[in-house]
Amino acid sequence: MSDEVRSALKNGDPVVALESTIIAHGMPYPDNLDVAGKMASAIRVHGAVPAIALIAGGVPVVGTDNEMLDHFAKSSHVLKCSRADFAWVLSHQLDAATTVASTMMIAHAAGIDVFATGGIGGVHRGAETSFDISADLREFTLSDVLVVSAGAKAILDLPKTLEVLETLGVPVIGYQTSLFPAFYSRSSSLPLQMRVESANEAALFWQQKKDNGISGGVLLANPIPASHEIPNDRIERELDHVLAEAENAGIKGKALTPFLLQKLNLLTSGKSQIANTALAINNADIAGQIAVAICRIR
Repeated sequence: MSDEVRSALKNGDPVVALESTIIAHGMPYPDNLDVAGKMASAIRVHGAVPAIALIAGGVPVVGTDNEMLDHFAKSSHVLKCSRADFAWVLSHQLDAATTVASTMMIAHAAGIDVFATGGIGGVHRGAETSFDISADLREFTLSDVLVVSAGAKAILDLPKTLEVLETLGVPVIGYQTSLFPAFYSRSSSLPLQMRVESANEAALFWQQKKDNGISGGVLLANPIPASHEIPNDRIERELDHVLAEAENAGIKGKALTPFLLQKLNLLTSGKSQIANTALAINNADIAGQIAVAICRIR
């Protein structure tokens, strides 16, 4: 841990975990560093400490210095690490950026309650034949972390993703919404049974869960700001093109999401990356508020 993160956790001060895949694989340099800085600032403005998770030379890290962050932002040799790769990356002393699942693992191990990301992974379209389902979903049953996200990535099968989360017993709570967000769009028209209206209400739910010994994570679904929303019908239209292109090129697994995001950015003339940035910063802002509220309740 960085000295700042270690001190905050020791003193019971609010900390928010951040993933590093968005830095190493989600956006080009220097946009990735800019987004990381803005997410950190959105957390700090509420009095919480941002803690970017990554693996450097086989060592899990929570809270990075500028030199390490710059290396991960520029390098083309940083791996993408989820739960299945974790021990391999450690045993081979490799550099790896953390996905939602591996960031949850690190946050849970460090004792960090809140994690802000863009969108979680889930059930991919065509999973009934490919069985392509992200490890992020199962991680919610293994790591006690409240994840603030703009729903699941738009490239996924959202109804099936919600079904799997329900099967796994993962609470999915809308933040000021009763409809599951569709990442670039504020609504997928999929209803949610639970919602909260404030960071304090989300913190009360989290603390009640912890106090009653209910294990596992929580997904707080926070819609993209209305000013940066891209209509769902446009995203679906563009996705049809890029999914077909990915299938023809044989692109799947870990390589699929970066490929789709890059192609979507081209087809939307950069609007999808702007939206991605806006929702990530917005999630960090809400996560900072929740982390502070949890500490105040305790």
